[in-house]
Amino acid sequence: MKFTKLFAVLSAGLLASSLAAAQTTMKISISTSQNSHQGIAIDTFAKEVEKRTNGRYKVQTFYNGSLGGERESIEAVQLGTQELAFSSTGPVPNFVPETKILDVPFLFRDKAHARAVLDGPIGQEMLQKFESKGFKALAWAENGFRHMTNSKRSVNAPEDLKGLKMRTMENPVHIAAYKGFGIITTPMAFPEVFTALQQGTVDGQENPLSVIISAKFDQVQKHLSLTGHVYSPAIFVMNKAAFDKLSAADKQAFIDAAKEGTKANRARVDEDDAKGVADLRAKGMTVVDNLDKTKFVKALAPVNAEFEKQFGKAALDKIRNHK
Repeated sequence: MKFTKLFAVLSAGLLASSLAAAQTTMKISISTSQNSHQGIAIDTFAKEVEKRTNGRYKVQTFYNGSLGGERESIEAVQLGTQELAFSSTGPVPNFVPETKILDVPFLFRDKAHARAVLDGPIGQEMLQKFESKGFKALAWAENGFRHMTNSKRSVNAPEDLKGLKMRTMENPVHIAAYKGFGIITTPMAFPEVFTALQQGTVDGQENPLSVIISAKFDQVQKHLSLTGHVYSPAIFVMNKAAFDKLSAADKQAFIDAAKEGTKANRARVDEDDAKGVADLRAKGMTVVDNLDKTKFVKALAPVNAEFEKQFGKAALDKIRNHK
């Protein structure tokens, strides 16, 4: 009887150690807080990966830029020093130039239009462009429509932006557009932004409501204008060599987990957009929500002419006219 018990204990121990040995741990990171639209994206993804691979793969989640800003995280994934990242498209064109077109101002009518483009043939074809650069792009997700905040004055018209020193993402399309508004652009990694605003190094920044809320920018910014000037996608990326090592079933598990992460992420963006303005007003921000966007589009006419030369009018119209 004792021998049977001993054998059972040893067997259980061996089984546990073999399961532990069989489990592969990977890392995924974001620049924003866990309680954000990006946090819910990677938390859902991690849970789904573990469930869909029966615990053989575990994804560790890192928040608040603890593994570096978005650019550093994407670079780490490309190099293979980190397996996964979830990022806005801010720094992505530095790695996959074809994605630049998605950051053109006023390209998307609304979230439904943007999601249809990304989930349809245009977006899916663009995911393939990542593979030659060392990535497996698992799924498009969402950062949201970007709006402008600053500590100096209310922005009611394009001319109010002239001379404002604004933090921008490390993205060539954004920088060109904001210079077109007369903004003094200061590219900066996201983890540095709160302190830069607090210390007055920059006057303002631009981000979706989800980011403005989760980053607590209301503590260091007085004015918010709902410019909705750029739709900002987000993306799940994985090191291609790490993805290629997976079995066919596990590859599908990671892709499906990313799709579930996207669903949760977009639902949170919708929730933040619905309640965000009231929340920020309650926290003391002055919100301009009745802008004449046609004036902002007109102010960027010279820059948009350059974008049409760069990307081709047909390519831009294909996105603009997507149903």
